[in-house]
Amino acid sequence: MIYDISLPLSDSTPVYPGDRPVRIDRASDIDRGDELTLSEVAMSLHAGTHVDAPSHFIAGAASVDALALDVLVGRAMLVEVAGAGAITADLIEQLAIPPDVTRLLLHAPDAAALGECGALRLVDRGVKLVGIDRMSIGFSDQSEAVHRILLGAGVVIVESLNLADVPPGEYQLICLPLNLTAAEAAPARAILLTAGSRFQG
Repeated sequence: MIYDISLPLSDSTPVYPGDRPVRIDRASDIDRGDELTLSEVAMSLHAGTHVDAPSHFIAGAASVDALALDVLVGRAMLVEVAGAGAITADLIEQLAIPPDVTRLLLHAPDAAALGECGALRLVDRGVKLVGIDRMSIGFSDQSEAVHRILLGAGVVIVESLNLADVPPGEYQLICLPLNLTAAEAAPARAILLTAGSRFQG
């Protein structure tokens, strides 16, 4: 089975407070009598499901076009975090995440967010990618600190995932951001494949 864990992008897509809203315009439209349909989009690179590269907060660090694809594709674990508080180091240990997991997806139905000590624990555990179904990986008062901890350690962040209908467990993750030169982030189409999933040729 294949789960699409990306949010649709449209003029109604919620964005982080202060960010430019998504705007999709039709420059020409067959339905209006034009020869072809041609659309244009303007948006923050942090709208909808997107990947944050280290250069988002770390000077001189890797931009999104320099991210290693083998971090963005591979085995991942999805866990559900109950409660609306910070995801602490102790809570991460209670989730019983296998020690060899390097890609972790956090489903936070009650709007939990990663705390600073939780971010440090993930770095210590060797996590290379962490995703969450929030606009920001951390609460507003800790967001910058959490980003700096993760991105400073080279951990890729994926935000605004759509995990509501995906059972916890292990999957194969494919999360490919647009190849935008020197950008600190990029929209991504992310999917999860269950064990035994096969593409039909």
